[in-house]
Amino acid sequence: MNCAMEYPKSFIFLVGLLLVISLSSLEKVDGAGACGKSSPDSQALKLIPCATAASDKNAAVSSSCCLQVKKIIQNPSCLCAVVLSNIAKISGVNPEIAITIPERCNIADRPVGFKCGAYTLP
Repeated sequence: MNCAMEYPKSFIFLVGLLLVISLSSLEKVDGAGACGKSSPDSQALKLIPCATAASDKNAAVSSSCCLQVKKIIQNPSCLCAVVLSNIAKISGVNPEIAITIPERCNIADRPVGFKCGAYTLP
């Protein structure tokens, strides 16, 4: 009979653990990240036109790059997450150079001085 009492306790523990894991997963799905419901990596893909400008400070910044940056910079935390994302790293993006793109695009309402990890938005 002692064995019968152990099974329900372990079952209840397992169900409780699964419930906690499920609830924590829902928070992430509902858009708790820096870019809302999108991941920084998916937002980074939208910045493909910025690839050269993000790795070469002397490269011209295309109008299509500036258009995408203007959209993403509405949420500066998202821009930072994108600049520091896995896709950006794999693509050879230099965060110190990439963070200058809003200024190079002449985006007047950019959040100057916003801290992005070790970098500051000029």
